[in-house]
Amino acid sequence: MGDMQIMPRHRPPMKRPMWIIVLVSLVSMLLICAYVYPPQSHSACYVFSSRGCKAFTDWLPPIPAREYTDAEIASRVVIKEILSMPPTQSRNPKLAFMFLTRGSLPFEMLWDKFFHGHEGRFSVYVHASKERPIHVSRYFVNQDIHSEKVIWGKISMVDAEKRLLAHALKDPDNQHFVLLSDSCVPLYKFDHVYNYLMYTNISYVDSFEDPGPHGNGRYSEHMLPEIEMSDFRKGAQWFSMKRQHALIVMADNLYYSKFKDYCKPGLEGRNCIADEHYLPTFFHIIDPGGIANWSVTHVDWSEAKWHPKSYRAQDVNFELLKNITSIDVSVHVTSDERKERQVRPCLWNGMQRPCYLFARKFYPEAVDNLMFLFSNYPTI
Repeated sequence: MGDMQIMPRHRPPMKRPMWIIVLVSLVSMLLICAYVYPPQSHSACYVFSSRGCKAFTDWLPPIPAREYTDAEIASRVVIKEILSMPPTQSRNPKLAFMFLTRGSLPFEMLWDKFFHGHEGRFSVYVHASKERPIHVSRYFVNQDIHSEKVIWGKISMVDAEKRLLAHALKDPDNQHFVLLSDSCVPLYKFDHVYNYLMYTNISYVDSFEDPGPHGNGRYSEHMLPEIEMSDFRKGAQWFSMKRQHALIVMADNLYYSKFKDYCKPGLEGRNCIADEHYLPTFFHIIDPGGIANWSVTHVDWSEAKWHPKSYRAQDVNFELLKNITSIDVSVHVTSDERKERQVRPCLWNGMQRPCYLFARKFYPEAVDNLMFLFSNYPTI
């Protein structure tokens, strides 16, 4: 007993739960990769969260603010100064109606009826890109501005818009600026349109986020650093904007130059349409709270084709115009596989109101029906 040695007891090595270590490592790697290389598509987002990218990014630490370039600083200083200026006071505030057309306006006499009796409360400007128009209304005579050739999808369309704005801004009484095409018609009498536009403090610029091929699929990384994909927007070109916004559009060269150089059909295999993206993106970056994100000009994309639905004479009746003027929500549909419907109420000074003052894509043959309807239905 006395000679017996007590040997130290060695515990067997503890088995580590390797599956937990592997699982934690994989989750950590996924989170790091998602932060460094954020998901670019909605399907990828749903790997992490059933609520999509927004819910997932809420888990991640904020990305450090980017330092602005010298050009951005200069641009933002000028734009901020313009936006902070009090609106120009005019004893006779006017609406500027700017017509972007290829030649003569088929609905000129309808507009003549719309303008009649309201002289001094509006201005008219016509940019005819193909041939000199022949005018039949006194309100359009001598209202043609210097025009250049316009090619659909190219920056020349934006140039024509800016050319119209420049001429309209020369009149200090012009306080709101409406861009219209040769297929546009008014849906209401002049007083309603005037009050709707003049007595609000926002601009009606169409703008929404489209993650699909006809939205973000047109984005080019050459627009960095000033324009990131997260800021890239899409919308119809037919705007209505207040004077301050018209001024900053004319003052901008930085963002315009990005679209001039890197948003054009066929560039890098993309069909980027400058007039569908420049102003929506510009205002989303510069003054997102100052625009309605929808246009006051109605167009029907329900047929899901390259061009919106057009109306022939037999299509034009009171029911059609009543249906258009009763719409009080704005609907955008994304071009990705999800075809997400983005619906928002049309608010005028905080109150939900019908969205549209004008409508487009009417064939010239519809003019007689439109003239009759406009004359006989006081609510239109």
